[in-house]
Amino acid sequence: MIDTDKKMDVDRKKVSGEPSTSQISVARVGRENLSDSLAPHETYEGRHRFDPGATWTEQEERRVVWKTDLYLLSWICVMFFGLQLDSGNLSNALADNLLKDLHLTSDDYNNGTTIQLLCFLTAEFPVQFLTKRYGFKHVLPTMMMLWGTVSWSQAWMTNRTSFYITRAFIGACEGGFIPGTILFATYFYKTKELAIRLACFWSTLNVARVISALLAAGILEMRGVGGKSGWFWLFLIEGLLTFLIGAISFFYLPQSPTSTKGFIFRNSWYTEREETIMTKRVLRDDPAKGLTALKEPATWKDVKASWSDSSMWGLYFIGLVAYIPATPVTGYLTLTLKRLGYSTFNSNMLTIPAAVLQIITMLTLSYSSDYFNERTFHCFLGEFWILPILAALITIPDGGRNWARFSMITLISGYPYFHPIVSSWISENTFDVKKRAITAATYNVIVQIGSLIGSQIYRSYDSPYYHQGNKVLVSICALSLVAFLAQRAYLSILNKRKEKIRDSMSIGERSVYQNDQVARELDGNKRLDFRFKC
Repeated sequence: MIDTDKKMDVDRKKVSGEPSTSQISVARVGRENLSDSLAPHETYEGRHRFDPGATWTEQEERRVVWKTDLYLLSWICVMFFGLQLDSGNLSNALADNLLKDLHLTSDDYNNGTTIQLLCFLTAEFPVQFLTKRYGFKHVLPTMMMLWGTVSWSQAWMTNRTSFYITRAFIGACEGGFIPGTILFATYFYKTKELAIRLACFWSTLNVARVISALLAAGILEMRGVGGKSGWFWLFLIEGLLTFLIGAISFFYLPQSPTSTKGFIFRNSWYTEREETIMTKRVLRDDPAKGLTALKEPATWKDVKASWSDSSMWGLYFIGLVAYIPATPVTGYLTLTLKRLGYSTFNSNMLTIPAAVLQIITMLTLSYSSDYFNERTFHCFLGEFWILPILAALITIPDGGRNWARFSMITLISGYPYFHPIVSSWISENTFDVKKRAITAATYNVIVQIGSLIGSQIYRSYDSPYYHQGNKVLVSICALSLVAFLAQRAYLSILNKRKEKIRDSMSIGERSVYQNDQVARELDGNKRLDFRFKC
């Protein structure tokens, strides 16, 4: 019945002399088929460019996407670069005896990471409310300048207390930045374009890891300059660079796809026709984006709706466990290399292969996921990558074999990071934009809780080979693989239930049902003609 529906034509009723409006006479399933029955609200920022009868060539659409990549994607990648600089410089500083200089143990370091994550989690939801109230253009750059300030102030840490305080402020200032940025990007891209773009964001984090390692290798050699340690100059220089990126972002970021003029750009990124194409192509793919203004505040009702949506629970659990297996291995990469006898310079240089490998594997996996329009098995593959290598890491004898151990750690750290795919998966399986923002924030909070758990798995008594910790990681990895398959099965069951009820309706009943815009806005992804992507 679904295949038959997809072959049926859509009857459009056009009013002469006015922008055309549409109403479907034959119902079809899928979010991409709902735009004809769901016009944007008057408060939608792109309403003045909305033309339901607009048509364009493939070349024109490619040019719009190309401009978006050039202007928006490139700068968000720069912002992610600043995020990684301040998130990763602590790991680089470990190679310059940071723990010894501040009289810290590995457990103190773990506690600092835990404090950072707790503050990060605390800030997640308030930031989402702020971005929906004041707009991404103002909130995201403010966050960057705040955490950049805290980052360079770390140069003056002297003991455990100051270490804990700066970790807390870093977490509080960074919390909510990633889901906020992802939600901002969804207003410019179609669903099938999103995963590879998000992969570009996270690839930038790995590029930053490479550049940060190169910078750290040079900057840490400044130990003794001005009577200061190498990590003093590392925090100071990289923190100031991030602050500068945040300040420029204030004048760079657009208000919306149809409001891109500013202090830096005196002219719009797009022509009027390109703004029409941008508006229609995005709404045709996801008409729900036209139902919520960019600055329309989220409410606690949206929070309740997000948390009570059972279709998201499996993804929340995946966010909790799926990234744990690689977390301690990656976090301790530099310190592990140092303990294996490598110099400060070599320890930082040897982190580069893992970053480069992850860029390649993540972009490849995300592109494939978008191309084949499939999520579960691509994520499954990314998780399965880690399992046999962790098992090998457990069995390798202690002592010696440094290059074999380094190769395994590099392969684990460079696994195909599927976080962009899951983030895109969440976006396409939610309908209401405000609910999408809360769901993305909830997922990110849970991912950070998983990171918190992961940061506590490697303990000082298990150093330097962490056999016990790696056994725990293998178990969690196996659990994650089961979780992916269970989530796919559950979504398939939900789709079949909807299909069964819908098949019992006549064609006329389906048409009336699909054209009920009020009920659609209330029901969202629970509607019978909404299909969950698996």
